Amino acid sequence: MKKWTSILSILAVALAACGQTSEPSARLFSDIETNKSSEMNNVNADFQTATFGAGCFWCIEAVFQRLEGVESVTSGYSGGTVRNPTYREVTSGRTGHAEVAQIVYNAEKISFDELLEVFWQTHDPTTLNRQGADVGSQYRSAIFFHNEVQREKAIYYKEQLNARGAFDKPIVTEIAEFDAFYPAENYHQNYYNLNSNQPYCSYVIDPKVDKLKKVFADKMKEEYK
Repeated sequence: MKKWTSILSILAVALAACGQTSEPSARLFSDIETNKSSEMNNVNADFQTATFGAGCFWCIEAVFQRLEGVESVTSGYSGGTVRNPTYREVTSGRTGHAEVAQIVYNAEKISFDELLEVFWQTHDPTTLNRQGADVGSQYRSAIFFHNEVQREKAIYYKEQLNARGAFDKPIVTEIAEFDAFYPAENYHQNYYNLNSNQPYCSYVIDPKVDKLKKVFADKMKEEYK
């Protein structure tokens, strides 16, 4: 996540954002049989946690905050080897972390299957260690599963999407067991809602939110429609 300040840099971001519009505009799972594994098998099954990496965590946060049934979204870091990493350390690419969003959701209102469909449809999961102009392993596409059901569903839908050629290239999303989550610094939280006029938000996040409104309007909270 870079802070572009020059006109040329802003134009580069705009082009990068345009380059991400190749994701399918129709619902991805419409022709895939639903994975029948149930996530409603815990004592506190109503509220579950999902952890996704899809490039800049500002983007992931902005998308999932808008879904009905999502209780909270926190930007942070997962998948690395350093405890309590800072943003500066993560962006060096040497800690192994991905920028992620930790999503707490009500499984009676929105399922993990639905979260996965939104996840794969609002970023490019075919580019290894990059999203547009954001380059490095910290921007990798990743699902950090919290239980066996999430693992099975992530693998199932990834295989089905690849088999159907949903994207021009194979999905390279990492599917790995969740280990730890470290919240990002306070200034990263709720970033899009507080800074929607910033160039990065306008050129990179706005198109993702617009796509969410177009493709998943029925899943959005009323205040965001």
